[in-house]
Amino acid sequence: MIVRELMSFPVFTIRADKTLRAVQEIMDWAHIRHVPVVDAEGRLVGILSHRDILGAAISSLAIRIAEAERRQDLAAKEVQSVMQKVVATISPDERVQRAAQLMKQHRIGCLPVVDQGKLVGMITEADLLDLVVGLSDEVVDG
Repeated sequence: MIVRELMSFPVFTIRADKTLRAVQEIMDWAHIRHVPVVDAEGRLVGILSHRDILGAAISSLAIRIAEAERRQDLAAKEVQSVMQKVVATISPDERVQRAAQLMKQHRIGCLPVVDQGKLVGMITEADLLDLVVGLSDEVVDG
């Protein structure tokens, strides 16, 4: 099986000049943990994970603050200040096993799928787990 057959698309994306609050709203609304950052031409320039946003936010545990202040803090920070700029990617024509190897090697939960420099999809841990769950008993039991 190749990545193209398993990847999710279309993908929610964001621009680097948007705020962390905007990314958090996308993640909450779409129930996702990763948002690729793209330029005006759709080229991948970074990625943000839910963990990146948590790391950048004022901790409500360390400092007793109101949720409104926390949201205001996220609204003041731009995506480009927190995004991961070095991003492992994969081609849509690569084998799914290669995607799993890269995710394990880099200890990441997703791989943006890039074709001719453009973001065309995303493959995540959840996609790989869905594949395993869907395997017939014959394949699993050998």
